[in-house]
Amino acid sequence: MNKPDSAKIAVIGGDGTGPEVTAEALKVLQAIAPMEGFDYQLTDFDFGGERFLRTGEILPAGTVEALQSQDAIFLGAIGHPDVKPGVLEKGLLLELRFQLDQYINLRPVKLYPGVETPLAGKTPADIDFVVVRENTEDLYCGTGGFLKKGTDQEVATQTAIYTRKGCERCIRWAFEYTQQRNNPKGKRLTLVAKTNVLTYGHDLWDRTFQEVAQEYPDVEADYNHVDACCMWMVKNPEYYDVIVTTNMFGDIITDLGAMIQGGMGVAAGGNLNPDPGGTSMFEPMGGSAPKYTGQGVINPIAAIGAMSMLLDQLDQPAAAARVMNAIQTVTGEKMQSQSAGRMGYSTSQVGDLVVEALSN
Repeated sequence: MNKPDSAKIAVIGGDGTGPEVTAEALKVLQAIAPMEGFDYQLTDFDFGGERFLRTGEILPAGTVEALQSQDAIFLGAIGHPDVKPGVLEKGLLLELRFQLDQYINLRPVKLYPGVETPLAGKTPADIDFVVVRENTEDLYCGTGGFLKKGTDQEVATQTAIYTRKGCERCIRWAFEYTQQRNNPKGKRLTLVAKTNVLTYGHDLWDRTFQEVAQEYPDVEADYNHVDACCMWMVKNPEYYDVIVTTNMFGDIITDLGAMIQGGMGVAAGGNLNPDPGGTSMFEPMGGSAPKYTGQGVINPIAAIGAMSMLLDQLDQPAAAARVMNAIQTVTGEKMQSQSAGRMGYSTSQVGDLVVEALSN
């Protein structure tokens, strides 16, 4: 996107430990802005479980229009123990993805220095790839229903929706991203699907992928069945450069990716509308972790990583890279662990360490 004179950033701290990690991400933003010479304006939105319990509202009228006027959204976490699972996730997260047409879910899978991975013998040089997940179609469209619910003859349907437009814009964006990433080991884009069984929707994905690939001869067009991808992500993660996949499969393999990169405490992601004037949303992947709320022990590294991604989307690549380098300095030289309560520092102290590393 074009660099705004003063970036307008919406902030949704959300539930549980979300506001705590958001505070550290904003601390880093406050520090990096004068270093790299850019301005920003923050607008807070109090969406989440507490507001829902208080008012019954998830996204009040006018919310989407207000968020569309922002250049980016930073989200801490959504999920409240007193709200039924799925209510906030569908009513807020999925609703924003659909209404803001955030059709790309971008998930870097990167092992930072000093972070433990459960994969024996693998190093940061081996685990460094990106998953591009289609974000607005598939089973998440909510198409389906019940017949004779609650009886012994009950029927439930959940229909996956795929469109040529939805497939092509995601695949084309993934090819462009693979070119820009310019992996020195070779530019490779791997389509992950299940064409041998899902012979309609995933056939559309495969045909679209092969057609678009003709326009990018410098990128190796690769294919994995999703079950094979799960095996290779564990055995040979170094094989991957960029993966492009469907909404459902992307949801699953990115959680596997989070584990091999050291856990949810370091995993960050973005929900992107990369079109001109689009508004994208960035968040840590760890959830609201309510049992740690207010203790100052939750890991903010994922939230700070999400802020780096947000800066990159705002056309501040130098600031984004500087934040990412500072993160890796802190994980590699300071932190004892990425687990909550075992970091060797409090949540706020980790944020302070990243700010300190920005200047070095």
